[in-house]
Amino acid sequence: MASTNKVIIKIHEVTKVTPSSASAAEFSLPLTLYDTIWFKFPPVERLFFYQITDLTPHFFNSVILPKLKQSLSLTLTHYLPLAGNLIWPHDAPKPFIYYSLNDGVSITVAESSADFTHLSGNGVRDAIELHPLTPELVTSDDKAAIISIQITMFPNQGFCIGISSHHAILDGRSTTMFFKSWAYLCKQLDKHQEIEEPSLLPELIPSFDRTVIKDPTGIDMVYVNNWFNYAGPDSDPKKRSLKVLQTVGGNPNWNRATFEFTREDIKKLRNKVLSLLEENKEKPLKQLHLSTFVLTCAYVFDCLVKSRGGEDSRRIMFGFTADYRSRLDPPVPSNYVGNCVMSHAIVATKGDLMNEKGVAFVAEKLSDLIRGIERGDHEGTKETLEKLIELAKSVEGGILLGVAGSTQFDVYGSDFGWGRPKKVEIVSIDRSGAIGLARSRDATGGVEIGVVLEKQEMEVFSSLYVDGLKNQ
Repeated sequence: MASTNKVIIKIHEVTKVTPSSASAAEFSLPLTLYDTIWFKFPPVERLFFYQITDLTPHFFNSVILPKLKQSLSLTLTHYLPLAGNLIWPHDAPKPFIYYSLNDGVSITVAESSADFTHLSGNGVRDAIELHPLTPELVTSDDKAAIISIQITMFPNQGFCIGISSHHAILDGRSTTMFFKSWAYLCKQLDKHQEIEEPSLLPELIPSFDRTVIKDPTGIDMVYVNNWFNYAGPDSDPKKRSLKVLQTVGGNPNWNRATFEFTREDIKKLRNKVLSLLEENKEKPLKQLHLSTFVLTCAYVFDCLVKSRGGEDSRRIMFGFTADYRSRLDPPVPSNYVGNCVMSHAIVATKGDLMNEKGVAFVAEKLSDLIRGIERGDHEGTKETLEKLIELAKSVEGGILLGVAGSTQFDVYGSDFGWGRPKKVEIVSIDRSGAIGLARSRDATGGVEIGVVLEKQEMEVFSSLYVDGLKNQ
């Protein structure tokens, strides 16, 4: 039993769910270059809140929980590698996924006395309040789980599903696809007889074919070996270990809040950015890539920098990951499950943003970066890694801003049979310094932005964010 701010979390069960059937007793799956670059990163943690105002413990334990477990078992049959583990035998040059009979996914079943409405709202709250709902992804020197799940009941309020996923195995698109597959199969259970297992929609059938990722020069081993040059506070850089990087989270001074960016806000901001850039006329405006993603990041990054302390000379790194599935030659199938993303970043100074043209400055820089990706500046090379490392070193002691999630993922479409999520949160942003992005729940073309900041910084950010939208 754990307590956070007098909220009681009772752990009722820790169990393992195995695939309902397996096509093989054991098998292995290699990591690609897009996997190995992430294999020490902390897990990505997401929470899905489902509101059921009259939820009783009896209904949760007799209906909801059994269906969630049964459908998860069915889903793992399709996503069999996720039931396995990441291992690194002494005779293997790099880690790989290994599944053996009776492997499965750890599930923690819990009950919380917390206020469901408070936790699943948009308002400012302590970031640490979401941590008890987040499952631990167990990693050791020899083995690392791929996903772990926690299902938490809030009596008379609803329930929450937390999922932690290993960054070296799953990117955001893959995790979302798995979760939507689980929700789809769960919702189909009542429509089928017990002797008939529901099947997945074609677009949800995963592909684990690693041959679609080409790596003729062996960049994957460059990324693996690079991790030997990194020594965490308790790690031996010469020792093979599958332990992920240790991060510090739970500072009671950190606040979390969600901000809305409507379709109308995006339209007005696009016009404002075009107007500001037109004054400079340094390049034809038709070359600008002012997508919803670019405009959202530019506006939020601008507000974040202005809400943080430091001199105008303080350096800032803006980063995001780009999905390469449709950009590689030949393209990778959209249902490919694994990592197919690479990081991209730009560096500026705080002074570059400390005026009314700050948002236009960031939008133009992000636009240029994305235009480069579209031209093909995205192949994984040793130079790519070295450039990112040098950029990170150049802003040591500065501000690192990144992006988690995407407006392309329909996370609110995951209906297990009791309605769509009331709220989806990316918990791990309070350890990574990233903002969390999601397509708005109302599906009107807007965006949800999750932000974690110190209390005083959050107050300044909120004021800048709201006032800036009013003055467009």
